[in-house]
Amino acid sequence: MAGRGATPFNTYDLKLLLPVLILVGVGIVMVYSASSAVALKKIGTDYYYLRRQAIFTFCGIAVLMICRHVPYKIYRPAAYVLLGGSLLLLTAVQVTGLGVTVGGATRWLGLGGFTFQPAELARLALIIYLAFSLSRKADRIEIFSVGFLPHAIILGALSALILLQPDFGSVAILCALTWIMMYLAGVKLLHLLSPLPLLLPAAWFVMIQEAYRLRRLTSFWDPWQYAADEGYQIVHSLMAFGTGGIWGTGIGKGYQKLFYLPEPHTDFIFSVIGEELGLIGVTVILGLYGMILWRGVIIARRAPDAFSGYLAMGITVSLSLQITVNMGVSLGLLPTKGLPLPLLSYGGTSLLMSMAAVGILLNISAHCPPPRSSRIFRRSPVPVKSAGARRPNKSYRKRAA
Repeated sequence: MAGRGATPFNTYDLKLLLPVLILVGVGIVMVYSASSAVALKKIGTDYYYLRRQAIFTFCGIAVLMICRHVPYKIYRPAAYVLLGGSLLLLTAVQVTGLGVTVGGATRWLGLGGFTFQPAELARLALIIYLAFSLSRKADRIEIFSVGFLPHAIILGALSALILLQPDFGSVAILCALTWIMMYLAGVKLLHLLSPLPLLLPAAWFVMIQEAYRLRRLTSFWDPWQYAADEGYQIVHSLMAFGTGGIWGTGIGKGYQKLFYLPEPHTDFIFSVIGEELGLIGVTVILGLYGMILWRGVIIARRAPDAFSGYLAMGITVSLSLQITVNMGVSLGLLPTKGLPLPLLSYGGTSLLMSMAAVGILLNISAHCPPPRSSRIFRRSPVPVKSAGARRPNKSYRKRAA
């Protein structure tokens, strides 16, 4: 953390930065371990994914440092620009010849030798837009047409374009993220629950429109009964964790990544970690993620203004949702979704957007005032003050409000 007399420009929140860098480093090692056999068979060299992940990591660190030193206030006027750009890129995936189809889904734009997934940018753009809009409308947030409806419309536009790809998992993340941020901002619970009679049938309709989604849901309840088809991924993921035991089989010595576990270096890298590093390794990974999320909540509560508070909380909630869904799928606790594990999974777009989000958090942290009570979030618990504690002065209470 910043020392006494340090300036916001040259300080880094090490309690946030160090676990991020450790996870990225572990990710490079585990991506190589998980992908070497696949790369050797498909491309002829076992270093293919390792080299690309190393390039992504170098670019990600550069993005993190840039975002760390760009004042968070610049995102206020850029909120609509980023949102509009995301909508255009999502549209371009469907209407231009640049869309790249993998596994029956067209989710990427091909740019030279690399691909870019606009849904990852759309998630960060949505967080920035919601932080800007919710903070600006704080005094009218309980009005349905002000606090709820505009945000629901923007969410609907993004979700419709992402569903065309199709990417049901990203839509679920966006919906949960938007609802949580609106709840924290003070939107009435009745308003948040009002769309459920329409959303639940719509979600069921979308699910049954694609046969593979319905089969995934069916196999989720008993994957072993469908071990040869729709339950194949979950069964082999669970076998990986079971094989790992407490200490793991050792880095590079996993068995399920050898063409049994699909996408071992992306969607199921957590399963490879469970097999090769065991319960001890999984616990360390969970601890590192816990440090990042804990630090994100603290930064959000200490943020100097409402916009930065909502922005920090949105980033923290987004990361927590992605982590929960990926790990839940790997452990068979959630139906299969194609979502990467932030900072660990192979993939340039996911890593770059995650590092950009962490850079924004670091910038907000550098501008946080000394630890005191915060009332940025309408529904955040009020910290308990110890006996004899000084009351925050009026000027600080006005800034926190």
